[in-house]
Amino acid sequence: MLSVVGCAGQTNPGMERQCAQGLDIAYRELDFAKAKGFGGTVDWAKAATLLAAAKTQQQFEKYPNCVEKVKRARFYIKRSQVRR
Repeated sequence: MLSVVGCAGQTNPGMERQCAQGLDIAYRELDFAKAKGFGGTVDWAKAATLLAAAKTQQQFEKYPNCVEKVKRARFYIKRSQVRR
């Protein structure tokens, strides 16, 4: 008999929280950058795309992937405001 219990329902609360908080902060930074006139930059668009992907990762409980994408997005948000 094959048992398919696996890891269903098991999450890492620390990574889950880090993903959620990171998304919240990054979206605020993205909105702020857009309000300051940086919304048309390539780096800003990369950040927006990464955040959308991170949100998808969050929905599928892939928290490490979410955290990594948020980190990269925040890098591009900062870079969008420097490179003009």
